[in-house]
Amino acid sequence: MISEKILSEFNEQVKHEFFSANYYLAMAAYCKHLELEGFANFFIVQTEEERFHAMKFFNFINNLGGRAYITALDEPQNEFNSLEEIFAAALKHEEFVTDRINHLMDIAVNEKNYACVSFLNWFVDEQVEELTTIGGLLTKVKRIGENSNAIYLMDAELAKRTFTPPTTEK
Repeated sequence: MISEKILSEFNEQVKHEFFSANYYLAMAAYCKHLELEGFANFFIVQTEEERFHAMKFFNFINNLGGRAYITALDEPQNEFNSLEEIFAAALKHEEFVTDRINHLMDIAVNEKNYACVSFLNWFVDEQVEELTTIGGLLTKVKRIGENSNAIYLMDAELAKRTFTPPTTEK
């Protein structure tokens, strides 16, 4: 069972997760334009993760007898001035998503909906990982500045990133 309030908020989160996917795809397009394939790959993998997150919410809503609704997405930012700007924007976005997950958890706890609390615990842990990863990359990008050798080394490292969906699904 799922209350109307949780249903509405979870459907809103589906929208935010799909927006996140589009936002990261726009960042990947920017990096591709700069011919930084590794950076582009990093954001393409982020896109895949966000779609996976959206579908987790979609499936959970339906598994609890709710109805998932897909709504229009805002256009993401497409223009950036630097790698530092793009990672700063990504970190700010992940902070927003973290606030959203915490908001959902507050509602689930207040309603004593322990199935939702259990489900959201995965996202709480995921957001810690997201903030750590993006924050760490922003720090590195700030350190290397415009050093082309360092940028290409980082590009090569980010090219190795892949997305493997977790195998233990709830």
